[in-house]
Amino acid sequence: MTTTLGAVFRPQLAPERLRSVVRAADAAGLDELWLWEDCFREGGISTGAAALAWSERLRVGIGLLPVPLRNVAVTAMEAASLHRMFPGRPVLGVGHGVQDWMGQVGARVESPLTLLREHLLALRALLAGETVTTKGRYVSLDDVTLDWPPPGPIDVLAGGMGPRTVRLTGEAADGTILTADTSADGVRQACRLIREGRVAAGRDPDGHRVVVYLLTATGDGARERLEAELVAEGHAPDADLGVAGDAHAVADAVRRLTEAGAGTVVLQPTGDEPDPEGFVRFAAEDVRPLIQ
Repeated sequence: MTTTLGAVFRPQLAPERLRSVVRAADAAGLDELWLWEDCFREGGISTGAAALAWSERLRVGIGLLPVPLRNVAVTAMEAASLHRMFPGRPVLGVGHGVQDWMGQVGARVESPLTLLREHLLALRALLAGETVTTKGRYVSLDDVTLDWPPPGPIDVLAGGMGPRTVRLTGEAADGTILTADTSADGVRQACRLIREGRVAAGRDPDGHRVVVYLLTATGDGARERLEAELVAEGHAPDADLGVAGDAHAVADAVRRLTEAGAGTVVLQPTGDEPDPEGFVRFAAEDVRPLIQ
């Protein structure tokens, strides 16, 4: 199985820094650059569109768009526009969003799982060019059809952490995005839950993309930066998460995740990564040849 390798442009960086990172990633031959719509930093669609426009071949992932913030018709319109303007290069992910953030903007819902299921089913139908009428607990559409749907089938990914959400991604999405808090054993468990969801929905149990972030630090002070980030995220500094070291150490960590079932591994730099352009070049030029 061919492994797709990506890297994250973290929204702790100012938006005006994105262009140089995109161009470095594109020139270095990185497979995918991933962007986050973290409240209250940077918009996923705006940064995604800019990254696609500034690159020639780079695939750009948005992982993820919080569904409580977005009417599903708007999500579908924007996703379809990106796919028509940049065929084959956008990768769209949706998810619950951080519940505290959703509460801050008055968008927190009583049942995030119900909302995500309704949003996914409507979104995938709209992007397939269908006319959708539905009245759910949160998603309501009346005879809605996109004028400009994507010209062919596209995948819609969904983020998941808890077992019920991960199982739902198998049932109602085309791929699953797992956070950097996911170990190799966690990937294996997620793959089992995804398969259960797909079987329960009558879908091909093997036709699903699994993306996982890998917290990664390299260069001077790599171990210290990794441990500090783990502690900030509530983990022990020696938790079996992330990797610090040279390209061989990172490639070994990538292989452990792919052997567990991930098809795409996205290197996630620490929030204080001193050289974002160098990080994407490191991923493409130093790590990628070791995992192919």
